[in-house]
Amino acid sequence: MDVIVNNTPSLSGTIDALSSKNYTTRYLLVAALAEGTSTIYYPAHSEDSDAMRRCIQDLGAVLVEDDEKITITGFGSTPRPTGELNVGNAGAVLRFLMGIAALGEEITFVNTYPESLGKRPHQDLIDALEQLGAEVDHQEGRLPITIRGGQPQGGVIRVSGSVSSQYLSALLFLTPLLPQDSTIEVLHDLKSKVVIGQTLEVLEQAGIVIHASDDYMSFKVPGSQKYQPANYTVQGDYPGSAAILAAAAVTKSDVTVTRLMEKSKQGERAIIDVLKMMNVPLTHEDNIVHVQGNGKLTAVEFDGDAATDAVLAMVAAAVFAEGTSRFYNVENLRYKECDRITDYLHELSKAGARVEERQAEIIVHGRPEGVEGGVEINAHYDHRVIMALTIVGLRSKEPLRIKDAHHVAKSYPGYFDHLQALGANVEWV
Repeated sequence: MDVIVNNTPSLSGTIDALSSKNYTTRYLLVAALAEGTSTIYYPAHSEDSDAMRRCIQDLGAVLVEDDEKITITGFGSTPRPTGELNVGNAGAVLRFLMGIAALGEEITFVNTYPESLGKRPHQDLIDALEQLGAEVDHQEGRLPITIRGGQPQGGVIRVSGSVSSQYLSALLFLTPLLPQDSTIEVLHDLKSKVVIGQTLEVLEQAGIVIHASDDYMSFKVPGSQKYQPANYTVQGDYPGSAAILAAAAVTKSDVTVTRLMEKSKQGERAIIDVLKMMNVPLTHEDNIVHVQGNGKLTAVEFDGDAATDAVLAMVAAAVFAEGTSRFYNVENLRYKECDRITDYLHELSKAGARVEERQAEIIVHGRPEGVEGGVEINAHYDHRVIMALTIVGLRSKEPLRIKDAHHVAKSYPGYFDHLQALGANVEWV
């Protein structure tokens, strides 16, 4: 389905932040790897988290869910034999489960999104799993991927972190279950280090001991550990909320978003600091963000590596700022559901934004007067692109039609419902 976004001068109201997709998928996985029963309160409901639910059930976990919680009886270190796993378009779910597949006999990850996840690379993780003795059949590092694991022992593992931190997270979930101690050495660079902090936080809550260097480039993992059943509470999601907050920033607004922890380890919490740097009037107290936007913003420079999933929303806000903004160290945006630099900026240009790209930078020449709009734009099946383009539509003189906007459900199924509740003039067609 497409969505039409009409010019919306003002937004007002209060919404609860959706639950964090990143934390939900990690809690689901560690609960499945435990021997016993765990409970997750306020789990996210999105295509990604639903993919993890579906796959851990296929691997032998037992799930019982009601409105506010999900109870999971795990399969421990012995996933049930299964022929195929369908992760949908969820890259993190695929990579985390590729690690766990090394514990099984043979698992094939099928390619159901050839134009999105099917194009994304996984070679660095494949290389690391082969170091552990797994046999991997693949298509030049892409789906479909078959992993024959068996009995990996542990030892020294080297993995590149220059494309994605998800490869490292996959190994951190796997190696505690191996009989021998392991050392993980990260090669080259490590993108999105802050997300590794989230993985380590969840592993600690699950009773796992991992010794990490301060720079997250080296890890010592004791072997023969067991995941402990536990109770988890999912915090509010900053990546999705970044789009709501940016929408409030570019309009005349009085918008409150609850359940956003001040001391969260989510890197996308930086959206608060960036909007403040752009002189957006807001407060953040008692886990509540209150934006009283006046539609007036100033340009900003920001290192986007620590807040990858909020950068597109920041860029959308910068489209209407006074001056030139620069978002740098963001090359890993190219390796997401689409190329979130080239593809996104192409669509922004069609809408009337003045933007430039470098290999690892996005440059935005602000247009405080707004953009023309009046075009149909392609979101490339990417939930973050859909949300960010919607922000631009709110300040477009003529409506924007965003194709296939239903793919926002990958992370935020209620996004357009929340915007409409705040007064946004958007409609499905």
